[in-house]
Parts: sequence; C-alpha cells; structure tokens
Amino acid sequence: MTGRRDPDPRAGAGIQAPPPPLDPAVMLRQVDALAGDLRGRTGPFDERVRTLLPARWAAVDTVSIVGDGDSYHAACAVRMAFATLAGVDCRPVNALRFVEYDHPGLGGGRPPRDELTLAVSASGRTPLVVRSAERARESGAHAIAVTGTPDSPVARAADDALLVALPDTERSPGVRTYQASVLGLLLIAIRLGALRGRLTGQEADALRDELTALAGPVEATAGAARARCPELAERIADAPVLSVLGSGPSHGTALFAAAKVIETSGVFATGQDLEEWCHVERFARPPGTPVIVVAAPGRAYGHAAEVAARAAALGRRVITVAPEDDPGVTRHGWAALPVTGRVREEFSPLLYHVFAAPLSCHLAQHLGRAPFLADLPRPTPTTPQHRGETP
Repeated sequence: MTGRRDPDPRAGAGIQAPPPPLDPAVMLRQVDALAGDLRGRTGPFDERVRTLLPARWAAVDTVSIVGDGDSYHAACAVRMAFATLAGVDCRPVNALRFVEYDHPGLGGGRPPRDELTLAVSASGRTPLVVRSAERARESGAHAIAVTGTPDSPVARAADDALLVALPDTERSPGVRTYQASVLGLLLIAIRLGALRGRLTGQEADALRDELTALAGPVEATAGAARARCPELAERIADAPVLSVLGSGPSHGTALFAAAKVIETSGVFATGQDLEEWCHVERFARPPGTPVIVVAAPGRAYGHAAEVAARAAALGRRVITVAPEDDPGVTRHGWAALPVTGRVREEFSPLLYHVFAAPLSCHLAQHLGRAPFLADLPRPTPTTPQHRGETP
C-alpha cells in the first residue's frame, strides 16, 4: 500500500486531515542526531537538575519513576543507576499501575517526605502520567515532571519540571526523546548520589563527563548498525515475530528496542528478561524465530552468553548486541550488531539501544510499510477513544 488517501469530504467542515505517513528513513535521521544531542544537552540538562534538587533533597531514599511506553522503558533502564549511584530504592512503575494500585498514598497514612516521584512524558500530554503526578502530590510525595515540552500538562501537574527539550525535532517514533529521558534520569541519579554522600563532587563530575564522552561510541555504533542493518533486515523480514532479550538495565533496552520494531515496521516484537524467556518464550514456535540478545558487560553478561547458546541450540536465529571485541556472546550468534566502546553498566542503555532505530527502519522499508500503521486505511472509530496517549 502507498498510504495515500482520498480527500476527506468533511475537511471543509472543520475536520483536520491526518498527517501524511512517515517515511521509515526518519529513524536514520533520529539515530544520526544522538551523538550531537549527548554532546550538546548533557551540560544544560545537568544545570537544570542541580537547580531542581537542592541540598535539602539529601533525605530522599525512595524514588518512583512513572511512565508509559518509551518513558516506562527509560524508567526500567535507569533503575540500577538509582540503586548503585544514589543508594535509593527505585521503583519503575507504569502509569496505570501507579494511579490505581501503587501510588504512595495507598496503605494508609501520608508518606514520609523522603519520597520522590518522577513523572516522565516526552510529550507532556500522557493523561495517566499527568494523573500520576497529581496522585503523588495528593499523597504528600514531591513530584518532578521529566518532559521535553515546556508548560505541558504534566509540567503543570507536578511540583517542578526537568525540561529535556531537543532542538530541530520532527515527527517520529521516539528515539532522540528516549535518549533525552534516559539522560535526564541518569543526571538526577548522579545528583542524588552527591547529595546523599554516596558520591564526592569529583566523582559526580567524572560521571557526568562519562555521559558526554559516550557521544563518540554512540556515533561509531550507529555507523556500524547503519552498515549492517539493511542486509540483516532482509534476512529476518520473513519472521512473523521476534524477541529482544536483556536483563538489568538491558531489560529496559530490550523493551525499548521491541517497541521501535513494532511502531516502525509493524512486526510483532517482545521485550523480555533473559531468564523469563528461558521459562516461557523459548517454547514458542516457529523454531527459527529471531532472538536479539542485548549483552552489555555487567552482572548479567554471563547469563546473556548462556541464553544465546541455548537459543542457538533450539534453532533460533540469534542476533547479538555485544562489544565488538568480545566473543563470549557473539560466538553463539547467527548475526551480530557490534557495539563500539566501553561503558559502565549503569550507563549502557545510552549505547546499547542504538541498533534499534536502523534495524526498525530497514525492516519497514523491506516490507513496504510506514510507521504507526499509516500505510493502512483508517477504520471509522466505533468505540470511545482510549484515555492513553503515546508518551
């Protein structure tokens, strides 16, 4: 399908025509901008974080990070950083669960003043994330919005807002916005670590420098992915489903990568924990299903190698996302998407997600599809609009 539509006869009656379908190549432009965003935005974002979190926040010991879609994936990706760098109990929570089942006011009584809720929404309009900020404040917790949109509903609903806005944005499945959310959250973790005495000022500055320095590895990894993904996409385009696996911070990366495949190409993809895949999805058919194993160096690296070997033995087409010079996982792979440079595990989500945009782009192009199903005819709505919104 071409994605073209006949003019809407109601257009003259005030009905706005839908925007034209996106070209999947927007994903390549997104990934090409990642390194520049890291170089140019880390410093300004950090200045805002320091203003938002003055010394009195040293008492914070519990952080809830609330989001939907990419924002929830970002929350999962940074949980380790909040635990190891800031020394706080960090809980990634999707917005519906937070609002209805898990906000700090449940269980009786008002929470202590050492609770911080981070409500993440790049657009700033995700209704349940807005409600999460309101619920947190109603319960006595302090709410900070992490958003790319100034004066947005979530920014107004929270006590304060960390603006992670980007220049020269365009409509696209979120890639640059995901990196911006992850970056902002990591900077908050570093700031809390310094306030709580877990990090010296020098150590905190060194960590911030590490974030900026990741621009070079991100750029190199993006170049390698752009070179390899056209052929790889052609080789897996026959698959009705694929899995992306990772644990720890890489679980957030796996969720995000699977989401980009779905949004861009329409191929059904699942993001799953390494061990959970062994208990459930490894029994799924067909046996040749592609399995992408995200193997950032760290605590779960050895388990990633074991799962890659097990998946290969089952006949899965294993695609490894691992360091370019490390054969521990890649020797089990049917194909490899190498990652350039070294990174601490807490920061690995900024580097190990980079493959997702080029792979999703080339899958969509090979299949002749547009992002967000825009190449399909739009049915007339017959049910009330869902109250959720793409974050």
